Amino acid sequence: MSAPYVLHMITPLANVSPFDVNMAVDAGIDTVVPYTGVGTAQVEALTQDAMFSRDPRNAVRTGLFIGGRDAAMALDMLDAARKAMFPPFQISVFADPSGAFTTAAAMVAVVERALQRAGVPGLTGLDVQVYGATGVVGGIAGLIAAQAGGKVTLVSHRGVSAVQGKAEEFGRRYAVQLDCADTSAAGKAALLERAEVVLACGKAGVMVLSAEDLRAAGRLRVAADINAVPPAGVEGVGVQDDGVALPTAPGAGNLAVGIGALAIGNVKFKVQHRLLERMRSGGTAVAFDFRDAMDAARTIAGKA
Repeated sequence: MSAPYVLHMITPLANVSPFDVNMAVDAGIDTVVPYTGVGTAQVEALTQDAMFSRDPRNAVRTGLFIGGRDAAMALDMLDAARKAMFPPFQISVFADPSGAFTTAAAMVAVVERALQRAGVPGLTGLDVQVYGATGVVGGIAGLIAAQAGGKVTLVSHRGVSAVQGKAEEFGRRYAVQLDCADTSAAGKAALLERAEVVLACGKAGVMVLSAEDLRAAGRLRVAADINAVPPAGVEGVGVQDDGVALPTAPGAGNLAVGIGALAIGNVKFKVQHRLLERMRSGGTAVAFDFRDAMDAARTIAGKA
């Protein structure tokens, strides 16, 4: 009989996410143990405590889940955990701070699906603008979109300086080009004149693009919004919309469509569940970050 699967959930915050705990239990993981206030410097020791305490045959029945709200820190923690391991004690690691990796992956995958339905093969060469890019989901959505070939601009209402560091950090790590802009009245209008894809990643209950704003978006094809709390982040996008025509934006050939939070969330939920299940039942140690989330999201979105 297999040894029970133990998932150690670490976060630099005061609490681990109840959402992630529930997801782990629903994926069939036997035991979930939270660790709070964890810094990157502590990850090596925690990882080795977790792996050395089990028979090498059961190391694969052990996992580490990395939360928090900082994408770069989560990625550094994942790297620290991987460097702490060696045969035959490898355990699995999954980084998903604030659900950002799985949410951003789901968002981009569903946008790609909407584009494909309209005869556009993907994001390559398209002008992609991420609103609310100061947040962890927005930054990762921009990174994934850039890796998918989009010409990405991270947009912040706090000024360019609020996203410049993130753009430079991801550029160094992943050799992508991320431009930066702010949402001053004149700046937003000029941005939207060339926007082909909008990813709205603002705070819950905050409208980042109004119907009036969208009237300037003459080239818009898809607007996706992760906000499920009224008012919508993009006016005119319903939470269940999945390619519904946007009445407030002319779009390219009048074909602009909206994607709402529940359409994105449905894929995000399945992505996280699938990766947790793969940790539990795969039989080999794995290490998952936003790229693995994107691979899973494309597969799931394609079957939806």
